[in-house]
Amino acid sequence: MTALRSEAGPLSAREAAREAHMRIEIARAAKDSEGPIAVVCGAWHVPALAAKISLAADRALLKGRPKAKVKATWAPWTAPRLARASGYGAGVVAPGWCAHLWDTRHRGDRDAVWLARIARVMRDRGHMVSTASVIEAQRLGHALAALRERPHPGFEELREAAIACLCHGEPARWDDIAAELLVGSAVGVIPADTPLAPLLEDLQRQQKATRLKPEALERTLTLDLRSDSGLARSTLLHRLHALDVPWGELTDAGRSRGTFRENWVLAWNPEFAVRLVENLVHGSTIADAAAGKLAEAMAAEPDLGELATLVRSAMIADLPAAITTGIALLERRAALTSDSQSLLAALPPMADILRYGEARSGTARPLGDLMPRIVVQAALTFRYAARNLDAEAAGALRAAILAAERAIQLAQLDAEVIATWHDALARLFDDDQATRLIAGTAARLLYEAEKLAADDAATLLARMLSPGTPVAEAAGFFEGFLEGAGDRLIHDATLRQAVDAWLTTLDEETFIASLPLFRRVFSALDRSERRRLMDAALDRSDTGARGYTVLPGAETLWPAHAARVLALMTGGTR
Repeated sequence: MTALRSEAGPLSAREAAREAHMRIEIARAAKDSEGPIAVVCGAWHVPALAAKISLAADRALLKGRPKAKVKATWAPWTAPRLARASGYGAGVVAPGWCAHLWDTRHRGDRDAVWLARIARVMRDRGHMVSTASVIEAQRLGHALAALRERPHPGFEELREAAIACLCHGEPARWDDIAAELLVGSAVGVIPADTPLAPLLEDLQRQQKATRLKPEALERTLTLDLRSDSGLARSTLLHRLHALDVPWGELTDAGRSRGTFRENWVLAWNPEFAVRLVENLVHGSTIADAAAGKLAEAMAAEPDLGELATLVRSAMIADLPAAITTGIALLERRAALTSDSQSLLAALPPMADILRYGEARSGTARPLGDLMPRIVVQAALTFRYAARNLDAEAAGALRAAILAAERAIQLAQLDAEVIATWHDALARLFDDDQATRLIAGTAARLLYEAEKLAADDAATLLARMLSPGTPVAEAAGFFEGFLEGAGDRLIHDATLRQAVDAWLTTLDEETFIASLPLFRRVFSALDRSERRRLMDAALDRSDTGARGYTVLPGAETLWPAHAARVLALMTGGTR
């Protein structure tokens, strides 16, 4: 530890003063009591406390420093944090077993009690465990202890006996229940006469003010953000989420009613109190701690999309200081980046911010100018980002463009900004190096926005899907243009004819190899839509089998199958 401290460099003045204060308190305790003094501290401080430094030097170091009032409290501990398996490394292998030993320290049947607990947990998990098996496990445990010359069965003997007799020799069954038995979820309790940590006190005040009672059982809560009480409850729950205290989980139900309604599922976990105490380093109130934690996460977040998501969290939680910090970081990093996908990823959370701003007292106003600038910047860059991509990169960029398109529509930006976005999409058609999946997606977006006429779209499809185009590139454009928009083929005859003309040019081997692609494209259509598409493709103008057109030479493809299909189409029997 001394070597580690020397490598870390000199201590700060604040750290040195803290250790001087600790040495003074140890000296005072040694003077007031007899016998050795036990000190509980972090291992980092051990060299400083063991150093031979005079009391006068420590007092001189603290002289003139400002004094502050402090209030001490206990932090409740949990069994998972004590367990070595949790990763914390407190050193306790099995807190559940240790608690059992303590609870049964005056009993002679502790092994039977432990095995009965194992049987109960296994029965709760749906395993069949008989009383006779528990008796056999106890006998085996005693036999193993005798063979190992131990006075009583210990943890290892009872575990091996349980695996053999209760788990039928399958360690996997033991692994299924080991975490619940050996670690558990016990949480310590702070005595009623002990002062609470500031964050816990603040939580209790806000629970009382918002009339939210912490309960272990799940219950649903619907909030109307247009009312003061609903907005206050929502703000508290979102701030707790920022502190990694998910007392409430926001559900999707009710989202169709607008941005002024939220549905939550509340369930209080005693360990949430521990998490709140840990967040004291960020502030002494829930608002200050949430703002401090989000600001720290924003400063460390390199990804523009994730940074925008953090700003959205700060806005929903009504944390003005964190919002200001996040927007400043967004502006700075957006100006310095040329990564198209990162810029596109920032647009969906920013659109959510603008939408939620209607219900959050105008906190979204600072983004009113920033989002259009990012849209223009992304539009200028993704033409180059769409060139010569492999399948994985093309899929990721396509998803980012589609999400950005939805965000732009949601934010209702100015017509000039949207025109710039559409012009950038249109430039992909003339770029021979642009990945065809991205070019097809851009064509579809312009077609849906009515910036690409039906005849022009059919001409574009005929060109992109022409026989001279490599099949892989044509399939990529086909997927980009039609995936998620296959229902347009039902109503757009010109578009349908262009697709049909391309399909008929494929040879049998290429067609079979492209079947997974066709399945992806048309999977969004339900049974009724598929039937209507078949009616349109085969020119069926009435119900039943009348109106079908038999393709020339169809009977020579697969005679047996063609006979059945022709019989169905002409009104024959199966």
